[in-house]
Amino acid sequence: MGRSSENALALGHTVYLNAAQVRARYGGVSDMTLWRWLRDKELGFPKPRRINRLRYWNDSELTEWECTCRPDGEAD
Repeated sequence: MGRSSENALALGHTVYLNAAQVRARYGGVSDMTLWRWLRDKELGFPKPRRINRLRYWNDSELTEWECTCRPDGEAD
């Protein structure tokens, strides 16, 4: 999956992706899909950080989640 570093937020060595970048990372899913993933406790999708009312996901947490779970809820 290609990732755009445009508008990515970097704090120290940690890279954060905004909601648009996360949606694009997972094939252009909708904001509603992200909302559902966040509320599905079994799926374990990483929680975003809120900065000035905007959501940012830790890139390394997303990568770790990808290694353990697919968006359709099936484990590798």
